Order: sequence, then C-alpha cells, then structure tokens
Amino acid sequence: MELYLNHISKVYDTKTAVDDVTLKLEPGIYGLLGANGAGKTTLMRIICDIQQATGGRVEYDHEDIAGLGEEYRNVLGYLPQHFGYYPDFTAYKFMLYLASLKGLAKGYAKERSLQLLEEVGLLEVRNKKIKTFSGGMRQRLGIAQALLNDPRVLVLDEPTVGLDPKERVKFRNMISSLSAGKIVIFSTHIVSDVEYIADQILVMKDGRIMHQGRPEEITKEVAGKVWECRVRPRDVDRFVEKCNVGNLKHEDGYTILRIVSEEKPMEDAQPVPPTLEDLYLYYFEEAGEEHA
Repeated sequence: MELYLNHISKVYDTKTAVDDVTLKLEPGIYGLLGANGAGKTTLMRIICDIQQATGGRVEYDHEDIAGLGEEYRNVLGYLPQHFGYYPDFTAYKFMLYLASLKGLAKGYAKERSLQLLEEVGLLEVRNKKIKTFSGGMRQRLGIAQALLNDPRVLVLDEPTVGLDPKERVKFRNMISSLSAGKIVIFSTHIVSDVEYIADQILVMKDGRIMHQGRPEEITKEVAGKVWECRVRPRDVDRFVEKCNVGNLKHEDGYTILRIVSEEKPMEDAQPVPPTLEDLYLYYFEEAGEEHA
C-alpha cells in the first residue's frame, strides 16, 4: 500500500498555499508539523480529494485518486480540524448515521459503531447527547467516526487543538494504538504531538516540506545551533528581544537561556544537543507547544 504525492501545488490568486510537494507514504504514522498558515490543512484536503490541486496529483497504489472516486473514499478516513456534529444526537445515533452515509450494512454498522465507541472509551456514554461531551470526548468521537469504514488511509487535521494536556496524551495514545497497518497523516503545530508517536516527521513551512525524517534524525538540522547562555536577570530582556529564546530557568542568581542561533550568541555560550522544539523554533521563531 502506498500514497504518492506527485509535485502537488495549490495556488489561490497570488498566494501559494502548497508549493511543489512530493512525498511517498507507506503504512506508518506521519506527523505534519508547521505553524498556522503553513499549508497543512490545504495539503490534507487535497489528500482527501476534497480540494483540487492546481498542479500535480495524488496517487493511491499508483492510480490517480481523481479517477478512483468512491473506491478511494472507501479506504479513506478523515477528521477535519473543525469536526461537525449534531449536538442533539447521541454518540451511538451519530455513529449509525455516518455509517449509513458511508454505505455500511446495518448489522455491520451497529457492531462496528459499538466496537469503536468501546475502543475510544465512549461506550458507557453512547446514549448521551454529544452536546454534553467535553472537547476531548468529542475528539474521541471524531476519531471513531473516521475509523468506521476501517480505512487504510487516515487523515487527522490538528486533532489535539483545544485539548488540555491530559486529554492530548490520551488522544495521542489512542491514535498510536489504532493505527496498525494504516497510513496515518496528522497535522499539528504542537511539537509533543509528533515527538511521541510519529514514525516520520514532515516539517512544513510556506507550503513546502522543508524536512522529512525520524525524530532523532531530523533534529540534526539544528546541531551546533543550540546554546545555553548564563546571564544576569537584568540582561534577559535584551537577549529575548534579539534572539530566538526557547526557554529559560533561574539558577544561583543567574538566568539560563536556551537560544537557537546560527552564531554563538555570547562568548561563554555552551552548545547543547538539539531537540525537536529547537528545530521548530529555528524554522518558525516561536514555541511549538500550546497549553503545555
């Protein structure tokens, strides 16, 4: 099984949202990491055949998805960033409704819905209305509906946005446990989401895939560009203003700054091993964690 993105581009008027992206994806978890506006959602909508590319094509097992039509949709599961639901539906009724839209047989739909609700931890509340659910519960329902047809390709657009840290950990673990044998692509601007469960990380900026690799490989891009600097508290603001400061801590009357810089930011700065957060800071000049 293979999903091949062949020189995908998408242009809106004068803005290029996706710029000549070529990727070969096989079973595994791919984390698409980038700041808001990087082109992640547009790329994922193209993968799902919801949006048409300006140039290039998406191939599933060497066939253009545009020509596969329903055959491709039958192997696709999708959780959009803004997951729509009927607030007065119960979770079970909602699953059965979507199963009918996907053309699943009634008996199988009931069995599959209950199975998935159990797997995402919602079986006991299956008869409660969705409007009573927390954000984390609604996202779990979202992943359940995306898995109804047992998809081979699973696309999740910013699935952890708005979740608290505990819910985010649960959601990451759930994605990991339900992804066996599938091509899973999920987008995020939260570094820890990809750091813990992605087999491959795709760094996207300005519509382009800047880097692709395993977490331990991809951080090599910023090796030799991450420093720890010991400064007086009165000098902290000056460094924060002129440098990419990832974090800081206080120690023995000094402030220890972690700085990402091409050049040594001060004479006694010490090089330190890079992390994925440092890579994010290097490309986007802002922290890649939210509510962490």
